[in-house]
Amino acid sequence: MSLNLFDLKGKTVLVTGSTHGLGMAMAKGLGNAGATIIVNGNSSQEKIDKAVETYKAEGISAIGYKFNVAEEKEVIAAIEKIEKEVAPIDVLFNNAGIIKRIPLEKMEVSDFKQVIDIDLVSPFIVSKHVVKGMIKRKQGKIVNICSMMTELGRNTVGAYAAAKGGLKMLTKNMATEWAKHNIQVNGIGPGYFATSQTEPIRKDGHPFNDFIIQRTPAAKWGDPNDLAGAAIFLSSSASNFVNGHILYVDGGILATIGKPSNED
Repeated sequence: MSLNLFDLKGKTVLVTGSTHGLGMAMAKGLGNAGATIIVNGNSSQEKIDKAVETYKAEGISAIGYKFNVAEEKEVIAAIEKIEKEVAPIDVLFNNAGIIKRIPLEKMEVSDFKQVIDIDLVSPFIVSKHVVKGMIKRKQGKIVNICSMMTELGRNTVGAYAAAKGGLKMLTKNMATEWAKHNIQVNGIGPGYFATSQTEPIRKDGHPFNDFIIQRTPAAKWGDPNDLAGAAIFLSSSASNFVNGHILYVDGGILATIGKPSNED
């Protein structure tokens, strides 16, 4: 057995939504393990170029491609271009996603459908077209980024929870259908992480900050770098017999019912 179970040298990894946040954190971990990172975004080419510069500044091989993961024609064209200009895609991370915090009874159907399209339908679209090359090569790995809301409900995030719950089952069904081709499909379920997006609610005394500290057995928000190990594991030969699994990186939230606010 190889001693370099977690080595990703020579691997090309497409990480959708990797211009910032947790997507970038995972992609950096993969890049530092030796992978070439295909950076994806859809907001602007300038943002993608800036992200690529960030990766390269850390010695990571990275190339950027702008395309909308929810538009099948754009996805097909992008995959063909990536595999022609860079290399076949060895690992796919379906990370791109959105959330709309609106109570269900007030949510427009168009908003609900948009969340489902980006958070659930787009992983199907991208995987469907990336996996064709993986099947031909008889190897590949797909990692779908799930959530705490894959397992739990919370006020105002019904569309997101529905999409992420569906993504868990899509992950299992992808694994079921593609395992015979030596393709492993798994998911990562991040807990609550300290990012620029969560900074406003992580201040001492903020009700949500206090709730997360109280609810998490580790008693802290996660560091985005804490996701790197899970990302590398599910991308490497170390996980060659792991399939249809959701790996929660949550500081123990799903392990407990919680505790009273006055309990140490």
